[in-house]
Amino acid sequence: MLSLYVDLAIGLILSFLLLSLLVSGINEGIVRLLAIRSKFLWAYLRDTLDGSSGGRAWLPAKIRDVFTALPFLRDPRPKHSDQPAPVESTMPAHESAGDDAMTKLLYERVREIDHPKTGKTSISNIPPARFAVALMELAATDPNGVEGWLAKLKAMKSPLYGHLMGVWEGAQRDLDRFRQGVETWFDGEMQRLSMLYKRYVKWVMAALGLVVTLLFSMDGLEYAKTLLRDNALRTGVAAVAAGDPATVNELKAKCTGNIQLTDCLTETLSSPALVKIFDNAIMSVTIPADGDPSVHWNGGVWWERLTTLSHWPGYLLTYVALLFGAPFWWDLLRRVTGIKGRR
Repeated sequence: MLSLYVDLAIGLILSFLLLSLLVSGINEGIVRLLAIRSKFLWAYLRDTLDGSSGGRAWLPAKIRDVFTALPFLRDPRPKHSDQPAPVESTMPAHESAGDDAMTKLLYERVREIDHPKTGKTSISNIPPARFAVALMELAATDPNGVEGWLAKLKAMKSPLYGHLMGVWEGAQRDLDRFRQGVETWFDGEMQRLSMLYKRYVKWVMAALGLVVTLLFSMDGLEYAKTLLRDNALRTGVAAVAAGDPATVNELKAKCTGNIQLTDCLTETLSSPALVKIFDNAIMSVTIPADGDPSVHWNGGVWWERLTTLSHWPGYLLTYVALLFGAPFWWDLLRRVTGIKGRR
């Protein structure tokens, strides 16, 4: 009895893991395609270095702006350059400073870590130590040192002035302590920005989880019932997930008759249990042993399942499970099956 429920747990965990990975993969594909991370970083940097543009902050204030305005309407990233940083970056006079003067100067100092591509920069992460060094390089160009450079930031009405002036005073006007203070400040800002980004993305993941649940019409309760009733399916899933020799031996014992043992094992492990997760999707793919894969439209069956109220508790179970994310289910699978992680 205990083995039965362990196999059931493994089957459900594995199915939720696969669907969670699908959600994460779709989200990562969207993020990479639209360069969301890079744009999110440079939106923050523009707000911090040069301030808002036309009274509007670059960093999105609403969830929808992260995937609408930021990717398509206002690209905050500087233009990509494959040239090395100039020997010296000159601070512009406050009368001629443009809206993105400080952003361009920062990019000049860090563009060696940019990827060699055309268009906009692809930098999505600036190490705090590199950011601090870049600012020290800019401060070194002023004849009056850090204080003269801060005075220029104030004249340019850069929001960075307020942050750095506090760091400068806290460092008691010591250059080395100032550099360390800038590094610590920027590291804290990046952690805060990361938390803000995750808060936005979790809503997108929730929306994608709902879409995946409905498109695959994955009824978690129905799948659990199938695993309980069909011993072959349950054992097959457990064998795939755990690789337990004892479980595989149980599977071998079920392969009786005229069928070859290897054919029986291959058929049992490769098709029924895991494929059943996706059998009721709006479109399904069949991969036969011989021949080419085929795609089938399941619109009629899918819509009938979707409009059957008895399936909705199972959909709700699946949706809530996907909200935990793939890392949670992978860790749980390792604990249940005894798979050891890398050290």
